[in-house]
Amino acid sequence: MDLPVNVSFLQELLNTVAERGRQLLPASLRGGKEDIGELALALVSGRGEASGVAIARHILDTYRRLDGAERRAFFAFLADNMKPEEEAVRRAAEAFLASPGDAALMQLQEAIESPRQEFFRRLNLAPGATAEIVAMRRDLLPLLDGNVSLEAVDADLMHLLHSWFNRGFLVLRRIDWQTPAAILEKIIRYEAVHEIQGFEDLRRRLDPADRRCFAFFHPSLVDEPLIFVEVALTDEIPHSIQAVLNEARKGETPASAPTTAAFYSISNCQEGLKGISFGNFLIKQVVEELAREQPQLKTFVTLSPVPQFARWLSEIMADERPDIVGESDRVALQILGDPGWVEEPEEDDGLKDTVMAMAAHYFLLAKARDGRPVDPVARFHLGNGARLERINWQGDVSEKGLREAHGLMVNYRYDLREIEKNHEAYANDAIVAASRAVRQLLRTPPKPKARTPGRPLALPARTDKAEG
Repeated sequence: MDLPVNVSFLQELLNTVAERGRQLLPASLRGGKEDIGELALALVSGRGEASGVAIARHILDTYRRLDGAERRAFFAFLADNMKPEEEAVRRAAEAFLASPGDAALMQLQEAIESPRQEFFRRLNLAPGATAEIVAMRRDLLPLLDGNVSLEAVDADLMHLLHSWFNRGFLVLRRIDWQTPAAILEKIIRYEAVHEIQGFEDLRRRLDPADRRCFAFFHPSLVDEPLIFVEVALTDEIPHSIQAVLNEARKGETPASAPTTAAFYSISNCQEGLKGISFGNFLIKQVVEELAREQPQLKTFVTLSPVPQFARWLSEIMADERPDIVGESDRVALQILGDPGWVEEPEEDDGLKDTVMAMAAHYFLLAKARDGRPVDPVARFHLGNGARLERINWQGDVSEKGLREAHGLMVNYRYDLREIEKNHEAYANDAIVAASRAVRQLLRTPPKPKARTPGRPLALPARTDKAEG
């Protein structure tokens, strides 16, 4: 693949332009510790291309030297000094209302476009600027916290990043043991679901014939994966991450051709691109890639974590919701307070049945304010058209798995015949597509009590929509 060479040549060319353009800058913008605000205003003032590249490079160099307080002040400067002119917007809006038409609409669009977008576009002229702008947004995110002015800066950045990281620009690459070490090191560092314990552990995930890893890259971030997925090719749907990761493997070809592709870890790598979804494109493209490579694959599933289940269950118990957690449930769930409970599977005193019933309620009935499931992983896969296939008891008995989900993991199934239907049902009506096995874990709602004369009949809440 000759992309890195071409990008390297282009960046060398831009470095030369930036260095020569630097000689064209006014003395006030050369050397020393200039005011980064002054540099930002100079960048959008309409200078030539060469000086623009030099100023952009100078801004990025200066930004890297700023401390936390100075960076906050810089973002505040952008918020206060690079926003649409209110009077110009008012005049353009009044003109459009008085005489609607294409010309008036173009003038209105020009008036409301934020100068910050032009600032970031010009900033991106500098060699290697795209990666630094992504890092800049990473610095901005913790500062938002309801600050409307900074949220406006973030909105402008997101508008541009959505365009720059459009699916059409992304390149899918397989990650294997022959991938450059610099990228492998980043795979280890960015793994967010199941920690990779060094290169030997990584090799066990990449080298065997029935393991795959794929990542999306962007031409401007050649050695920086945006997102990657790890896949196990198996004969059946895996029920635990232990079975996937702890199996001794030597890279030999499996005795029989696998029929199932299990996506067991999906990790976003660039915090500065938070809010830009790559996962849905990645899964669909990897499914196509694997189906071409191994046509016998018929089942595509995930083995997914349940990162908020333990917290939700704790909150439900604290709220004393007898309609969800009965007294006998509380007795059984007390066992979870003992860190060693997982080592005594035969003495759970009804714990498994209780936790699985709670999990079914969590996935099928517990809703966020928008009427969709509270679990973020469920929202992602269900939104992509997957079906909640199975809830796995003790699917992840690592410290993290027990802390976040009391050991539960789930399988989401991507049935190519059902994806579109499931997606539309979820997008339009928030219907959760779930298998019969999962629905059967849900406890039957209590029958309504006999009606007291003169009082309306209290019916149990409907569950058909939530169950899908």
